[in-house]
Amino acid sequence: MKRALDGLQAPDAQLDTRLGSRLAALRAERGWSLGELAERSGISRSTLSRAERAEISPTASMLNRLCAVYGRTMSQLLSEVESEPALLVRAAEQPVWEDRSAGFVRRSVSPPDAGLRAELVEGHLAEGADIEYDRPPVPGLEQHVWVLEGALDVTVQEVEHRLGAGDCLRMRVWGPTRFRCAGPGAVRYALAVVLP
Repeated sequence: MKRALDGLQAPDAQLDTRLGSRLAALRAERGWSLGELAERSGISRSTLSRAERAEISPTASMLNRLCAVYGRTMSQLLSEVESEPALLVRAAEQPVWEDRSAGFVRRSVSPPDAGLRAELVEGHLAEGADIEYDRPPVPGLEQHVWVLEGALDVTVQEVEHRLGAGDCLRMRVWGPTRFRCAGPGAVRYALAVVLP
């Protein structure tokens, strides 16, 4: 994983605190209790509470479920806890988020903006990493996965696609998806996300 992470900045230590506050605010805006959010998301009340208090860092799967409940992409949610997006996003200023337990690092290369429908993400998966999303954050979300280094297995609509360096998979996401790095080595890929 060290080689795959070369050049990435360390995740913002304050991001979890801002993210927890934003998650609590989204729930409060809807007037939901932790129990109601737990029922809607399938995430336990205690886990939701700990995430809102920034006692834990949410996993990619957890954020995906919450994004689906709140009707936004992961990048939109993460951009809400960042400062106003600039026209030019320098490499050193691109927000990086890490799910250490899953071996997943996500760089928001071109963060979402209210006036634009597309965003660009760079993903790194360690060898053996396996991330499943039970639903898209926004139904009908358009995604283009372009493998830059390594190999990636992507399952969409119950069909597994093996992508090597240079391969691109285009899809609209309506149901579960899975991103898996069987190896050898880590995988680095670009993900273009376009709102419907």
